[in-house]
Amino acid sequence: MKALVCTHPGQLTYNDIAAPKLKAGHTIIRIKRIGICGTDLHAFEGTQPYFSYPRILGHELAAEVVSTDSDTHQPGDLVTLMPYINCGTCIACRSGKGNCCTNMQVIGVHVDGGMAELLSVPTRLLLPANGLSVDELALVEPLAIGAHGIRRAGVEQGEFVLVIGAGPIGLGTMEFARIAGGQVIALDINQQRLDFCKDKLKVEYTINALTDDVTERLKDITNGDMPTVVIDATGSLKAINNAFQYMAHGARFVLIGLQKGDISFNHPEFHKREATLMSSRNATQQDFDQVITSMKNKLVDPANYITHTVKFDKVADNFASWLKPETGVIKAMIELD
Repeated sequence: MKALVCTHPGQLTYNDIAAPKLKAGHTIIRIKRIGICGTDLHAFEGTQPYFSYPRILGHELAAEVVSTDSDTHQPGDLVTLMPYINCGTCIACRSGKGNCCTNMQVIGVHVDGGMAELLSVPTRLLLPANGLSVDELALVEPLAIGAHGIRRAGVEQGEFVLVIGAGPIGLGTMEFARIAGGQVIALDINQQRLDFCKDKLKVEYTINALTDDVTERLKDITNGDMPTVVIDATGSLKAINNAFQYMAHGARFVLIGLQKGDISFNHPEFHKREATLMSSRNATQQDFDQVITSMKNKLVDPANYITHTVKFDKVADNFASWLKPETGVIKAMIELD
């Protein structure tokens, strides 16, 4: 079968590889859609932590069951999957936090992913389509990342939620902050994406960090209080470090974005706020279920996100362009049928 392999940073190559064989506890799926995530783009750039080459990318997937030893799924069923292979026995897994398993293997990051015709995955990770289309199914995982971050933050009705970064993960985070009752503020340096937030997601407040005085705008919006929830969805060290000054007293700062450097902040300023700093890794079954339910109840419109589509055999030619802001990519979707 054909697979697209990221052989090293900046290089994608189509290879013929052996098709997977069915083994106990696994299901072989035929890939229908692959969403492109910041993780994939950063892997292509060579800036993704937890990554080694060569690797078959792709973890935002919609697929059709080909063969399985499970009674839960039948050949022909449409599915998506939670791409987080956790061990089930470590301290995190025993505490119901398999999303941050000490032995975590993320499909498309630590092990080969879905940029191939067929993929063998643990059956326990599959989720039924529940009436969603293949495009919708491929968006469940990135939206679940945002839903998990909002659940970590414990967003309450009416509080101001600053989301830094209006990429796909940040946009999904804004959606679930709104669903939780938060008053969402979008912060980015790309005016096109900020306009998208207003026009498509109905985000009331937007701030352009290149042209606005961020602190003054936040004071104006929050009546001087500053946001009680700050969420980074950029993975930018500068953005993360700057964001400590945007917190209200008693605020929570959640890091969804990931990068390789060390965080630096002023301890007295952080301490006097009695602030809370936390990370948000991956997502759980609860988050995936919330996303699927939200889609079915029309609380989230997946059609807002997909701006670019490309056939599988054209991905290598187009991939590098998705790193360029001027292309206007929100979510690129790969089609295999």
